[in-house]
Amino acid sequence: MDTSRNIKYYNDLDDEGTFDWPGKSRERRPKSGPTHTPIAIQQFVQSQDDTKHSFDFSYHASRHEQGWLLNSLGGFYEHKWISDVVRLVKGGKEASVYLCKAGVKVGTEYLAAKVYRPRKLRNLKNDQLYRIGRADLDEFGNKIDEEGMLKAMRLRSAYGEELRHQSWIAYEYVTLELLHAAGADVPQPYGMEQNAILMDYIGDPEMAAPTLNSIDLDQDEAKLLFDCVLCNIDLMLTKDRIHADLSAFNILYWEGIITLIDFPQVVRPATNPLAWRIFERDVRRICEYFATQGVHSNPTKIAADLWTAHGHKLMTEVHPRDLDPENPNDRRIWQKQAKEAR
Repeated sequence: MDTSRNIKYYNDLDDEGTFDWPGKSRERRPKSGPTHTPIAIQQFVQSQDDTKHSFDFSYHASRHEQGWLLNSLGGFYEHKWISDVVRLVKGGKEASVYLCKAGVKVGTEYLAAKVYRPRKLRNLKNDQLYRIGRADLDEFGNKIDEEGMLKAMRLRSAYGEELRHQSWIAYEYVTLELLHAAGADVPQPYGMEQNAILMDYIGDPEMAAPTLNSIDLDQDEAKLLFDCVLCNIDLMLTKDRIHADLSAFNILYWEGIITLIDFPQVVRPATNPLAWRIFERDVRRICEYFATQGVHSNPTKIAADLWTAHGHKLMTEVHPRDLDPENPNDRRIWQKQAKEAR
C-alpha cells in the first residue's frame, strides 16, 4: 500500500461518526462521504498493528477459529497478559475455554481464556429470565445509562443486541471480581475484552480440572465439599448475588478443592421477582448431586434457612403468568398470594 493511500485511510479514520463500527452509535453516512468500507478500514488498521499481527499461537485452529481467537484474544496478547494459546480446553454452546500461556504481566504459568461465541450463534432463549431487575453493563463493567444505548436495547436493534451481548459477558467478569475479592472459591479474573474473559486456569498443562458431576467422592470428602459449596452460596448471598445456574456441572474439582464457575446469568435477590425460585433450584441441584455421594439433606429447608438469614422473604410475589398450575409448589405460592391479597 503506497503512502498516499495510507494517508487517505487515516483521513477516513479521523472522520468520526461516519462508519458503523460495532458498539458505537449509528449515524447515517453522507452521500458524499469516503468510499472506503468499514471492513476495508478495519483490515487496514489490523495490518498496521504489528503486535497483534505477530500473535502466532501454538493451537492448531481452523482458519475461521483462528481469526475469531485473534480478534478475541489479541488485546490480551498486546498487553502481555498471555503469550500463547496452547489448546482448546472445552467447547460449549455459549463459550469455549482455551489454555493460554501467561505473559510477563502475570505471576503464574497458565491462564484460561473464556471466549464467547458470536451473539448470533449463542443459544440463550431464556436469558431474559436472568436479566430481570439488573442494569445492563458496558464493556468496562459500568452501568449503561445513556438513553440512545438503552433505546437500542429496548428496540432489539443489531446495535442493541451487541450491547446486550457485551452486558452478559461483563456480568460474569464483575461478579468474578466481586466474589474473588470476598474470598469465594472462584477463579481470579485478570482482564476482559469485548468477547472474552481471562482468568485463573484450574488444572495442569496436560489436563484441565474436571467438573464435579464427573467425580465420585468418598463420603467424608463429599461432606466437606458439600459444606464448602453451601458456604460459597451463603457468601454469594452476602454479596447480593445468586449464581442462578449452579450445579455439579458448574463446579470444578482439582486435588480436593472446588472452584465455582460460569456467572453471566447471575441474579440479584432483591430485584428479580423469581429470585427465590431460582435460588431454591440452585440449592436443590447441589443437594441432589451430593445425595448421590452419600450426603443426604433437606434442600428446601437449607434454601429457606439461607434465604431468610439474609433478610429475604421466603416467597416474594410472583406474577400468575410465571406460575405453573400443574406444579404443586407453584399452586401453593399462588394460593398464599391470593390469600394475602384479600
